[in-house]
Amino acid sequence: MFSFMTITKALSDENRVRILLALDSRELCVCQITELLGLAPSTVSKHMSILANARLVEGRQKGRWRYYRLVGDEAPDSVREVIDWTLKSLSKTPEIRQDAERLKEILKLNPEVLCKTQNRA
Repeated sequence: MFSFMTITKALSDENRVRILLALDSRELCVCQITELLGLAPSTVSKHMSILANARLVEGRQKGRWRYYRLVGDEAPDSVREVIDWTLKSLSKTPEIRQDAERLKEILKLNPEVLCKTQNRA
């Protein structure tokens, strides 16, 4: 029951769902996610903590920067099914398509420069 409740809580916020969809087939730095959503880094970090607690994403540290990706095939079937259902259900919505276009531009930026710029703001 805990796993179900944790996952549904994680999916109950539009920004967290947008993050899941942005992470489809790629790893992103917190700074890239922050740029995409237009939120404060601390807010994005809180969202990422909730997603990680639900075991929907996993993160790694590289120097000062934190990167996240969707969990891999080793994740429990229920988690993979939730992620697959979310991606399938929402990937073609106008909001997510707009995010995908915005993300293409963000990915052209050097993440180190992007992160340094955000940390000065």
